[in-house]
Amino acid sequence: NVRAEVLPEDKSDAVESIQDEGRKAMMVGDGVNDAPALAVAYVGTAIGSGTDVAIEAADVTLMRDDPLDVVKAIRISDATLQKIKQNLVWALGYNTAMIPLASLGLLQPVLAAGAMAFSSVSVLTNSLLFRRYTPDHDYKLLGKLR
Repeated sequence: NVRAEVLPEDKSDAVESIQDEGRKAMMVGDGVNDAPALAVAYVGTAIGSGTDVAIEAADVTLMRDDPLDVVKAIRISDATLQKIKQNLVWALGYNTAMIPLASLGLLQPVLAAGAMAFSSVSVLTNSLLFRRYTPDHDYKLLGKLR
């Protein structure tokens, strides 16, 4: 749901009306008149070439002027959350299984300590795999928006 060409004085009202419906609103802007709406939005995104006021009011600042970077930022955010969840599963899986076994005497403490170290290495390796992520890979651009 996109609202474009909203008058400057109505931008923050438009964002607030969306959020009053219980939905989360993202505002993208670059000017002084966008700053109040950027501050009110659940996620405010400023274009890097915009004014300092807009950049300060925003949660995210895009470094280029390409509107497609908004889509990339959303995809990177989603992928980051997925990676965090994967790491939690790895860490909790090892620690939940090995620590109780070692504390009950069913597993040698050295093996439990080794499993914890392996847990740290697997989380680190999984995090480093995120460097391979490209947000363009998941979708095909049909052309420039401009």
